[in-house]
Amino acid sequence: MGRVQDKVVFITGAARGQGRAHALRLAAEGADIIAVDLCADIATNAYPLATQDDLDETARQVEKLGRRIVARKADVRDPAALKAAVADGVAELGRLDAVVAQAGIAPLGPQSAQAFIDAVTVDYVGVVHAVEAALPHLPDGASIVATGSIAALTPATVDNPANGPGGLGYSFAKRQVAAFVHDLATVLLPRRIRVNALHPTNVNTDMLHNDLMYRSFRPDLDSPTREDAMVSFPATTGMGNPYVEPEDVSDTVLFLVSDESRYVTGMQMRVDAGGYVRKRPQLPTF
Repeated sequence: MGRVQDKVVFITGAARGQGRAHALRLAAEGADIIAVDLCADIATNAYPLATQDDLDETARQVEKLGRRIVARKADVRDPAALKAAVADGVAELGRLDAVVAQAGIAPLGPQSAQAFIDAVTVDYVGVVHAVEAALPHLPDGASIVATGSIAALTPATVDNPANGPGGLGYSFAKRQVAAFVHDLATVLLPRRIRVNALHPTNVNTDMLHNDLMYRSFRPDLDSPTREDAMVSFPATTGMGNPYVEPEDVSDTVLFLVSDESRYVTGMQMRVDAGGYVRKRPQLPTF
């Protein structure tokens, strides 16, 4: 207990899924949280996104752990909204020690080019905006964590033409997150601010469990169910499991936010049950 005692962590996409899991894991280890989420749907994203009730539940669960939280509805595509949320959080909680840029969408399927733009502006530009909002408040020795995906590291996954413009946008965005983390880590070396990316495989969240994703994994069926897709989910791992739990990713987030990782920066951390090495792609250049 207490691995991030009294640190304050800014988390985007905190209303449910990985974002909520990260907030709760960090709070259980002593952190206070600044949590933001869009709490609305995006037209090109076919599955429902988190709601205000979801964000309220994250806040309730953090407070149940005895920690403080400032929760705000904010769109990561809106830099002014993020700056205001962070400013409110710092004013109430007194400081900021880390950022977890988690917010993301996967607008797969037959869509217009807008799906490409939406994936890029949420999944990549939203990361940049989160860092931009936080950086003026971060002390030397702080930590920045950005969520990528093994889709950024292995080709011919979500960028398959069958997944439409949004699939290509998702893959592009996550590749850019990997590059951004690498170069930002270099820029922030003099301040000892660590910058790392997390690249999960399938994660057991709403982003995975929806009809759109089931069709992506089972294009041979007209209306695949969750049970149908479960047969194909292990294609993204190497250990035979269909997905990892959000808490599996949160354990690595905790390490990267804690002082245990004080000399770890510029890393592409994979929580993928061997999905990357199973495909044995070209050795990474990052």
